[in-house]
Order: sequence, then structure tokens, then C-alpha cells
Amino acid sequence: MLNEFKDFIAKGNVMDMAVGIIIGAAFTAIVTSLVGDLINPLIGLVSGGVDFTNNYAVLSGDVPAGASLEAARETGGSIFAYGAFIMAIINFLIIAFVVFMLVKNVNKIKDAAAKEEEAAVEEPKGPTAEELLAEIRDALKANA
Repeated sequence: MLNEFKDFIAKGNVMDMAVGIIIGAAFTAIVTSLVGDLINPLIGLVSGGVDFTNNYAVLSGDVPAGASLEAARETGGSIFAYGAFIMAIINFLIIAFVVFMLVKNVNKIKDAAAKEEEAAVEEPKGPTAEELLAEIRDALKANA
């Protein structure tokens, strides 16, 4: 049983998956920083600082008027935080677009490398089998 487990762990697809998860976690931090630190401030600059995060509706409880979402949540009231949800959707769309652009560029690079490799591997074209057979036939006729 232990040997079977070792074989399972040593298989390439399990190791590839583990590496993918680790790289994915690191990549998530990079993309989150890109969105939060670079893209969102630019969008805020263009849109006049629009940030929906503190938009909410009080469903029950005493929440002071104009309180931030965090302060409203601390009061213990029931808060419908639609603004945070809207910002999460906007962030998701931005992250999805950035990941799409990255994957698109990586695929372009892969395709270019595959085409170069394919071009390098191509053997020089020589005569076809039919052409060789015709030459042999002609040589046999000439010698006969």
C-alpha cells in the first residue's frame, strides 16, 4: 500500500498539479496587488474616486447615519452590503481580463515557439516514392 502511494505521488500529473497550485497562489497575490494597487487607483482617478464599498442598506439594528460599512457591521445590525458586492464584481472582471490577456500572450509565445521548432525539425524534401520508382524503372530499362 505504501509503495502504491509513493507511485501515486511520484506521477507527473500529481506533481504538476502541486506546482500549479503553488504558482497559482503566488500569481493570485501578484494579480490582487496589480488590481488593488495599480488598476483600481487609475479607475478611481478616471471615475472621480467612485468607490461603492461603503454603500449598504440597514436591514435591522441601530446604525448611525453616514457610518462606514465597517462601523455599521460593528454595531451588530443586519447590513445588506451591496456596495462591497459591486466592488467584488468589478475586481473580478478586472482580474479576469488581466488573466485573459496574460494567458493570450503566453499562448502566442507558445505557438510561435512550436512553429519555430516545427520548422527546424522539418526534413529537407527529397524525391517521392513514385519519383524514385520511376528512376529505378528508367535505369532498369536503360541497362536491359
